[in-house]
Amino acid sequence: MRGTQSSSPLAIFFLVFFALLAVTFGQERKNYVVHLEPRGDDAGADSVETWHRSFLPEATLDSAADDGPRIIYSYSHVLSGFAARLTEEEAERLRNREGCLRLYPEEFLPLATTHSPGFLGLHLGKDGFWSRAGFGRGVVIGVLDTGVLPSHPSFNDAGLPPPPKKWKGACDFKSIARGGCNNKLIGARAFGSAAINNTAPPVDDAGHGTHTASTAAGNFVENADVRGNAHGTASGMAPHAHLAIYKVCTRSRCSIMDIIAGLDAAVKDGVDVISFSISASSGAQFNYDLVAIATFKAMEHGIFVSAAAGNSGPVAGTITNGAPWMMTVAAGTMDRAIRTTVKLGNGQEFDGESLYQPRNNTGHQLPLVFPGPSGDSDARDCSTLDETEVSGKVVLCESRTITEHVEQGQTVSAYGGAGMILMNKAEEGFTTFADAHVLPASHVSYAAGSKIAAYIKSTPKPTASITFKGTVMGSSPAPSVAFFSSRGPNKASPGILKPDITGPGMNILAAWAPSEMHPEFTDDVSLSFFMESGTSMSTPHLSGIAAIIKSLHPSWSPAAIKSAIMTSSDTADHAGVPIKDEQYRRASFYAMGAGYVNPARAADPGLVYDLNTNDYVAYLCGLGIGDDGVKDITNRRAPCAHLKPITEAELNYPSLVVKLLSQPITVHRTVTNVGKATSVYTAVVDMPKEVSVVVRPPMLRFTKVNEKQSFTVTLRWAGQPAVAGAEGNLKWVSDEHTVRSPIVIPPANAAA
Repeated sequence: MRGTQSSSPLAIFFLVFFALLAVTFGQERKNYVVHLEPRGDDAGADSVETWHRSFLPEATLDSAADDGPRIIYSYSHVLSGFAARLTEEEAERLRNREGCLRLYPEEFLPLATTHSPGFLGLHLGKDGFWSRAGFGRGVVIGVLDTGVLPSHPSFNDAGLPPPPKKWKGACDFKSIARGGCNNKLIGARAFGSAAINNTAPPVDDAGHGTHTASTAAGNFVENADVRGNAHGTASGMAPHAHLAIYKVCTRSRCSIMDIIAGLDAAVKDGVDVISFSISASSGAQFNYDLVAIATFKAMEHGIFVSAAAGNSGPVAGTITNGAPWMMTVAAGTMDRAIRTTVKLGNGQEFDGESLYQPRNNTGHQLPLVFPGPSGDSDARDCSTLDETEVSGKVVLCESRTITEHVEQGQTVSAYGGAGMILMNKAEEGFTTFADAHVLPASHVSYAAGSKIAAYIKSTPKPTASITFKGTVMGSSPAPSVAFFSSRGPNKASPGILKPDITGPGMNILAAWAPSEMHPEFTDDVSLSFFMESGTSMSTPHLSGIAAIIKSLHPSWSPAAIKSAIMTSSDTADHAGVPIKDEQYRRASFYAMGAGYVNPARAADPGLVYDLNTNDYVAYLCGLGIGDDGVKDITNRRAPCAHLKPITEAELNYPSLVVKLLSQPITVHRTVTNVGKATSVYTAVVDMPKEVSVVVRPPMLRFTKVNEKQSFTVTLRWAGQPAVAGAEGNLKWVSDEHTVRSPIVIPPANAAA
């Protein structure tokens, strides 16, 4: 009978095909970071890589039959483990191996994407602090980013000595014409996709790495500008420091495997400072955060790590790179604007910004239209336009993300628009960008945009003009905190104030490597300098400033350098009033950290709050992540067995976060005298009247340099607890120094 006949050849084919397909997908290899237990003392003389290979199945070790080696990186300095390509079956078997702590599937982290030296008080002249500090001479800054353009004049080595004797790094620029390593660029390596071809050097293919490297330590370049805007002498914060480049990102993607490999190499090579303009995971426990684990080892090697806070503000709790052994950097503005002015048909004027400054613009009034007043979000932000509605007109568009402003203008131009007014959303407040628009444009605040939108509704024939005024110095208020700068508290450790500090991160002019990723201007003119904004830009400012301090004080620990930067920072703007946030309200410490960096004062702080590895371990032991969690970070066996755990508030940090309830809380701190041998400091407390703060002893007397003295701070509510929390400062004041520590009492409903 037909029903009992064997299956047709076609049916058998499909059965076999899908079975093979299932096997193929099951055997597809993916990239993992494999975190191992610390290597035992009885491991023998085998190399680290041999030890790592012992964790892989024999079949996995044979890579001849497939698409590449199984072990991608063997980490030796910042992580006990390796990166490998594994099938799901192999990964599961490895998870169950004794000595394997955890497997992390490969993830990609985003980049956190000049006048600033002068704005920060760094001026040329033999009597200035900058020159006295030697411009960072002798210090090596390792930059993890998208590579660098070695031929750029910012990386000339005029005035620089040879690399320090401790330097062990390599340079992969040997085959590059018109540029390579020198006494400025002393090392350069590529990881990941950039290193698949062994001859591929770490040349910047995005512009970002060249920008951040030159911000940290670019040498002096006269007559720098972007199309005549922001003209002057460009330099980094530490123009005579050395640079080591670790290309761990391609375009805008940064593989966690490559990042750990870059950090591993930087520690091995002997850098003094790491500049990390990459956003790590937000809120992950430190023992699940590979960047936190790797930078802990960097700290143990005496390396200062400056890291981006992230660009997810102004939402609370969005901070990244929040481990206390890293300096977490927020982004602020400066007092320079690339000015445009919008004039409406009724005579109202509103200032904005744009890097595109056409010289032949007449400023004539043109018809003005807002495509989205009815509430259509796609129309409001000019994602969808009607050519008959916008052609020949100035178009009001609501801002999308900070990376899409130029694209919005391109859309307006494509539909025949004559100009664009880009207005902020409510949460973006007064933060405006000088972007390289492709048509006459002006980026205005939410307040200005709302008035322009109201004007459009008020008249049947609205008109507007845009005039271009070039570079304007002295704009105010300045500095302020940029809206996009990620905010605290840090979810992984809310008892440590994050961010730590704010630096210049808005409209920063620095060296540039042209790329397809950034079309810049439509006439394809190659630019040597460009403006970018983000915590990516503020981070290398702090890297360079840390290098200057390290050059002046080579024996200082990373914690001492961080303390010097935080306790000397400014909480008042250039007009002498409290620094504001993007809404022009008083900025909280969760927005700006301790304050806005002041390099000259940071080099001579008077006192520092120092920390060593055991202090951090005691803090981790009290963090509630368990002994195993602490071991994952520290690579120590039984790390909490011989240390007394401490609370977050007891870590000798330069700021204090105290979860104050009904009972008083007392915390301890220790300061080290790094100023004059004989000096006297008096405690001055600035807190709201609802909070009582008692410091004992109220006076500290020092008789020698590096002398340590301890004190206690007792806090209690003087009346009813404030649901909104409170902020203030503890200052140790001498004849020559004011050493200020922020005090934060979080809101009652804040995460514990």
